[in-house]
This record gives sequence, structure tokens and C-alpha cells, in this order.
Amino acid sequence: MAALQEVDRPRTAARFKTERRGNVMTILAGGEWVLGVAEAHDAALRTLSFAGVATLEIDCAGLDRLDTTGAWLLMRTRRLATMAGIRTMWLDVPDAFKPLISTIDKECNGPPVGHLDDHGLRAFLERLGRAQMHFFAQAVSLLGFLGMVASETVATIFHPRRLRIPALVRQMEEVGLNAMPIVGLLSFLLGIVFAFQGADQLRRFGAEIFTVNLLGISILREIGAIMTAIIVAGRSGSSFTAQIGTMKVNEEIDALQTLGMNPVEVLVLPRMLALIITLPLLTVFANVMGIFGGALMSLFDLGISAPAFLRQLQGAVGPGWTFWVGIIKAPIFAFLIATVGCYEGLQVERNAASVGMLTTRSVVESIFLVIVADAIFSILFSFLGV
Repeated sequence: MAALQEVDRPRTAARFKTERRGNVMTILAGGEWVLGVAEAHDAALRTLSFAGVATLEIDCAGLDRLDTTGAWLLMRTRRLATMAGIRTMWLDVPDAFKPLISTIDKECNGPPVGHLDDHGLRAFLERLGRAQMHFFAQAVSLLGFLGMVASETVATIFHPRRLRIPALVRQMEEVGLNAMPIVGLLSFLLGIVFAFQGADQLRRFGAEIFTVNLLGISILREIGAIMTAIIVAGRSGSSFTAQIGTMKVNEEIDALQTLGMNPVEVLVLPRMLALIITLPLLTVFANVMGIFGGALMSLFDLGISAPAFLRQLQGAVGPGWTFWVGIIKAPIFAFLIATVGCYEGLQVERNAASVGMLTTRSVVESIFLVIVADAIFSILFSFLGV
């Protein structure tokens, strides 16, 4: 009932008056300086004349209530007087209002906020420099994380019992078995697209049969591995970041450290090993589904029967390195995806917005590193004649 009486109590209008004693001006503030009431004095306070004033006193003895709006109006008046070279002081501020006035006073003494020039050459160079410094700092931090993971991996090799087999199997199921439907579907459709586009171009030269060569070599050497890695980066890499980041927001990682458990050993190694084991298998599955899709397209569009398709594919691929080139890349891609995903998850701050931002960054960085690694592999294999 007392609370209702406080709400229903009629407001005392905010008021102020000025007194002059020689070169001293006193502002006597009274009533309720709160939102909805104090704004009425905005224009009057803004246009106060300080001509001939050497000292300004703001007497708050008559204040009944004060909120941020009222405190800011009084503080702005004081700041205008200070900018005019006038000495200012507070008088008889009630103890209940001193913390609010002190806070507003600190805010008003801060440097003014200016508008940045985002279109000039200097602003462009500043943004470029900040981006480069962020890139190098990120690279150094990631290298440090790699060193920590390598150290824990070596320790696990010498003490195999430290590896949590149930967690490893669970992650293999999540990143491998559960990813098969989307990987298989996209690879199947990609094989159809490659076969159709290749046949459309080779038909002009009467060389439709070489569509099989184009399909087999491109999928086994490049497309199967890199498309599987990109799909896994968007699916599993982002999941690593979101899961670990959410655990950090909920202080679960702090709890693990309090219990004497190593977060890298518990959270990172099972995910990394699971992805390194399953991504080559997913790549083989993607190769099979892509070639199967291309075979169906060749059958219905070009009339190439299954035995003829297989004979041509065997002649194009042969016993060489064509199949193994894609498989060799897969563990490296898996290592990059898992490393970036877990690293960004551990960098999450204690808020939900950071989880979303770093999850997005994890996917972008993973795909970027996968493509860079694929380019390096292509140059290396070309130099080796593979």
C-alpha cells in the first residue's frame, strides 16, 4: 500500500531561480527534477546569461527527486559556465543524489564525441593498418594455440588413457555419420551439374565420351575433397565454435579448470581427432556419390551405359595418384577446420553476441584456409608431377 501511495503522490513541479550577489550567481533548484518535468526548464537554462559572473553556485537543497535527466540539465549548465571561464561549485547536495551527480560529472568531463571521417585517404590507411595488425595478432595467437594442442597431443600419445574414447566416438558420429546425408546429396547434385556442363561443351567437338574423364579427374582430385571440407566447415566447424563458446559463456570451462581438467584435452582433442579420422571417409563417400550422379547424367543425356562409363573412368583415372591426391588433402583440411573451430570457441567472451560473431568468423577463416591449402597442394603436386 505504501508503494501505491508513493506512485500516486502528486509531483512537485521542477523549479529554479537565480540570485546575484555581486559577481556570484546562485541557481536555487527545487522540486522534482525528473523525466517529464525537468525538460520544461531546458531552454531557460540553456540561455542563462553569465555576463559579469565570476562564480556560479548550484544550490540543490530544495531538490525532492532527481534522475539522470535532471542531473544532466544541471550539469550542462555548470559545464557551460566552466567553458565561459567561470568557477562553479555545488551547494547542499543531498547525500542520496551525490552518486548520480558524481557519475554525470565524470561523463560530462569526458572528451566530446566527434564524427569520424570514413571517406578520406587517412581513414582508409588507418582501417588498412588496423586490419593488418589484427591479422598478425590473430595469426600469432592461432600459432600459440597450435603449439598448445601439439603439446597436449604428444602428452596423450605417451599416456593413451588421457584420450576420452566415448567423447571421440560421439564426435565421430556427429561430424561423420550425421554429415553423410548432406554431403552425399550435394556431391550427387554436383556430379550431375559437372556432367551436364562438360557434355554441353564437349558435344561441340564430338567428344562427349571425354565427359567421363572430366568428371572423374575433377571430382577425385579437387572437387570431392574441397567441397566436403567446405560443407564440414560450415556444419561441424561452426558447431565446434558454438558448443565451446556456449560452454565458456555458461562458465562450464571455468568449472572444468577448477576440477583440475584440461579444456584442450577434454574439448579440443576429441573433436580434432574425430574430424581427422572421418573427413577422408566422407571424401571417399562424396567421390562415389559425385561420380554416381555424373554416371546417371551421362546415361540419360549422352547414352553412355554403365559398363562403358566404368571402362572410360578406369582409363582416365588409372592406377596412378588421381584418387589419392584428394584423400591426402582431407586430413589436412580436417586439421585446419577443427583447429580454427575450437580456437574461436575458446576466444568467445561472456555474451551471446560474441558466440554468433566468432561462429561466423570461424566458418570464414576455415574456408579461407582450406582454399589456401588446396592451392598450395595444387602447386606442390604440379611441381612433383603427381
